Amino acid sequence: MNVSRRLLFASAFWEVARPRTALNAGHLLIRLTNPAIAFDLRSAADWLRCHNAARQALADVLEASRCTVVFAHQWHPIGAAIGEPEVESSTPTFHVFGRWDGEPVTPGEQLRLPAQRRVPAAAEELKEYDGGLRAALRRLASDTAAICHPADPDPQITSRAPRFKAGAHHTVLAQVSGGPLAPGHLLALAAAVQGLTERPGVTGLSCVVPEPGADGLEVYAMGRAAGESVNPMQDFLDLPQVSQALL
Repeated sequence: MNVSRRLLFASAFWEVARPRTALNAGHLLIRLTNPAIAFDLRSAADWLRCHNAARQALADVLEASRCTVVFAHQWHPIGAAIGEPEVESSTPTFHVFGRWDGEPVTPGEQLRLPAQRRVPAAAEELKEYDGGLRAALRRLASDTAAICHPADPDPQITSRAPRFKAGAHHTVLAQVSGGPLAPGHLLALAAAVQGLTERPGVTGLSCVVPEPGADGLEVYAMGRAAGESVNPMQDFLDLPQVSQALL
């Protein structure tokens, strides 16, 4: 059963909310409040503030040890939408999935099902956690201001072929240097993501961002097109190397 989208925290440009169709208790949204807002350094810094606060709030309330982010660019799920969360808004939206030991259902188990067969988390279960998440987000947001690191004024993003391919247009974007994300990294990633949509046969992207490791952030970007014969997100979730590690 779908519930109304519930606001948990509002910042200057972005907000953290509970989606209408939450796949489990660790499923949150980071959503742009106004589609007319340009994605510049201020917006990128505010996104990091919301993400860092959401990540820590999930750790505090659910003991989530890692988070995966899923988003689409110039693409809306169609049909069964296997591998993709339901569309929540016409504005840029990022799905955040907190992962913890003993979770009753994983995001991947839900996303492998056609959208109409998924069983959303019960409203009562979500209410049990949302009060704690809302309080934690307010408390944490004041302590999670993103900082532009002057030592890395022009962050570089590399593009490489994945070790395990899902679809004809599967690319991995990554930081050239590890370390914490800064707003400049997000701007460089946004430019690289947009560049991937300019390839022949690609009109949009489905992207999965696992918890950053020692080497920094990696974005698994799957090219999409309305006439595609194979859903690359389904192939991606079926990869043994993805399994529980990402979703």
